[in-house]
Amino acid sequence: MSKAQAASAVEKYQKYSGSSGGEGEEERKSNYYDKSNTYYDVVTGAYEAYWGESLHFASRWKGETLRESIKRHEHFIAMQLGLKPGQKVLDVGCGVGGPAIEISRFSKTSVTGLNNNEYQINRAKELSRLHGTDQICDFVQGDFMNIPFPDNTFDAVYAIEATVHSPDAYECYKEIYRVLKPGQCFAAYESSMTTSFDPTNPEHQRIKKELLLGGGLVDIRSTTKVLEALKQAGFEVMWSKNIAEDSPIPWYFPIDKSNNSLSTNAVRLFKRNMVKALEFVGLAPKGIIKVQDFAEWAADGLVEGGKKEIFTPMFFFLAKKPAD
Repeated sequence: MSKAQAASAVEKYQKYSGSSGGEGEEERKSNYYDKSNTYYDVVTGAYEAYWGESLHFASRWKGETLRESIKRHEHFIAMQLGLKPGQKVLDVGCGVGGPAIEISRFSKTSVTGLNNNEYQINRAKELSRLHGTDQICDFVQGDFMNIPFPDNTFDAVYAIEATVHSPDAYECYKEIYRVLKPGQCFAAYESSMTTSFDPTNPEHQRIKKELLLGGGLVDIRSTTKVLEALKQAGFEVMWSKNIAEDSPIPWYFPIDKSNNSLSTNAVRLFKRNMVKALEFVGLAPKGIIKVQDFAEWAADGLVEGGKKEIFTPMFFFLAKKPAD
């Protein structure tokens, strides 16, 4: 982006995020497409610089690197779907294409990534070309509430921490059901509030508000609501589980400043002062310090939610569209 475009995106996101977690839920739902699109305009570069090409968390084993855990996380969803060479697969909310590239190579399938953010789609196409998967991976800009493909198009569909951005889980899952072939499966890691979340607990509500604000979200549904929406859309839920529950190393470990507080706090302070200086002299767009605020709010909310076990980014489910 140009500095002017970046400043405009930051200003727009601040406007949208003003009521996050509080009043104005219907307004947030009606603006979900532009809200999430603006959010990823603002944060994608920073997230990719820190996280790599796969912008998601993963359960992690001792002795396993972060990158290894992310690859295994993606391979797991491919194996649960039973992907076979030559099948057509849809990645709903594909980010910058990391999972689609990895899964297409792992399973020898043709993966189409769907995303509403133009920058991320262009970035995914470039990364696919660099990885040599541009013949088996395709990336399309579009809304997963109105998927731009005919009925019964795909042999499998998956989503990784993406459909939480939908304003209505049932309508989103119904669209996925429509484009999936009969007898085939949809698998996802869904960001959710767990059964330990107490909506009457002020501390729980504060953490959820930080997650909404820092993550550019309309709402975060409970695991119970997720399963209800799947069944309402017509799916048969084969199995489901919060994968985070039995992870030897917590999914939030890489962003938990308490693991190395001196280093992490020092890095945060250095980045904040650097960003302020760049903004002051005009080398960074006006308001860019707010981007760092969004990222820090998200990180703090994620860590607190994970430690209290009231939030998980990896409520996994495998659901099947009946053959008839």
